[in-house]
Amino acid sequence: MTTAYDLPTLFDLGEPSPVLPDAPTARLLLPSTASRADWEATRRLGIGGADVAGILGLGGKWTSPRHVFEEKHGRSTFKGNEAAEIGTEIEPFLAHLFTKRTGIRTAEAPGTLVHVDHDWMRVNVDRLTFGRLGPASGVLELKSRSEYQADQWEDGAVPDAPAIQCHWGMAVGGWDHGFVAALVGGNKFRWVRLERDEEMIEYLVDYCGRWFQQHVVEGIEPPADGLEATSDLLAKLWSVKAETIAEIGVDKAKELRARHAEIKAREKAVAEELRLVETEMKLLTGENEIAKSGGKPAWTWKANGNFAHKQFATAHPELAAEYTHLVPALDVDRLKEEQPEKYAEFRARRLIVPAKGI
Repeated sequence: MTTAYDLPTLFDLGEPSPVLPDAPTARLLLPSTASRADWEATRRLGIGGADVAGILGLGGKWTSPRHVFEEKHGRSTFKGNEAAEIGTEIEPFLAHLFTKRTGIRTAEAPGTLVHVDHDWMRVNVDRLTFGRLGPASGVLELKSRSEYQADQWEDGAVPDAPAIQCHWGMAVGGWDHGFVAALVGGNKFRWVRLERDEEMIEYLVDYCGRWFQQHVVEGIEPPADGLEATSDLLAKLWSVKAETIAEIGVDKAKELRARHAEIKAREKAVAEELRLVETEMKLLTGENEIAKSGGKPAWTWKANGNFAHKQFATAHPELAAEYTHLVPALDVDRLKEEQPEKYAEFRARRLIVPAKGI
C-alpha cells in the first residue's frame, strides 16, 4: 500500500488565477515559463490528457493504469526517448501545416490549465485554435505516428488514445470542439475535427475522478492487468534483490498457477489453429506472391522475411566467407564479470513457472 497524499497539501494551489478568456471552464495553474521541476510536481497532483488513455487501458504498449499510478507517486521509469524528442521538436511545423491546410489559426497555450470546479482535472494542450474572431474556439492535439499506424488514420478516423486526449482537453477547457492532427509515416498529414460529446465527457470525469481519489489520494494500488505496457513497466520498476524470497499464500499460488497452466494450454491450441489456417493459405498461394479474391488482395506470401544465415553458410561457405565482416559487439560476458552491478541493472527479468510444485 502506498502512502496516501495529504489532501490539504495536494490542493494547496495558492490564490486562484482568473478564468482564462480562451478557456471557458479553466484557469491558468502553471505558466509555460515554469521550471521542469515545477511542471513535474504539478503533473503528479492531477490527471492530465496524457494520463487518461493510460487509465482507461488505451495506451497501447506505452502506458497503462499502473504507469499512471507509479508516476503520480513519483516513481516514473520513463527517461525520454528519441520519438518523444522528435515529436516535441516538430510541433511548430505541424501546427503551421494544420493552419495551412485548414485556414484555422493556432496559438500555444499559456501553460497548465486546471478546471475551475475540479482541481484534479488538468491539461497541457498542444495548441489553441481560433476558428472565429475573439477567444479560442477549440483545442488542437498534434501527433507524429509511424507508417505502421497509417490505417488507423484513414477516411477521417482517429485512434482512441488521441481522441480521448482531445476530449479531455475539451472537458477541462470547456470548448465545444477540438482537432487531432498527425504526421503519419513522415509524409502524410491527417487531421480530424471532433465535436464535444457531453456523454463521453461525463463518463471521463466520473471514471477518472474516482480513479484519482482511490489510487492517488488514497494511494491504493490498481489491480493487475494484462496490458503489455504494464508487463514492461514491472520489469523495470524494482531493483532485483538476488535470491530473496517473496512468500505467497498457498491458495493464491495454486490459483495463479492453475490459471497460468490453463491459459498456456489455450495459447498452444490457438497457435496450432493459427498454423493450420496459415498452412492452408500457403498451399492455396503456391509459387505466387499475392492471393486475390474478387479482384482484391486477400493476403501475400512474399520472400521478404528473415534471411537464413546458417543455411546460406552451409550451402555456400565460400560466398559466406566473402560476405562476412566483423562488427563491434558488446562483450557482455566481460561486463558481467567486471561490472556485475551494472550488468544486473540492465538484465531483463523472466517469469518461469515450473510444471511441478506446490
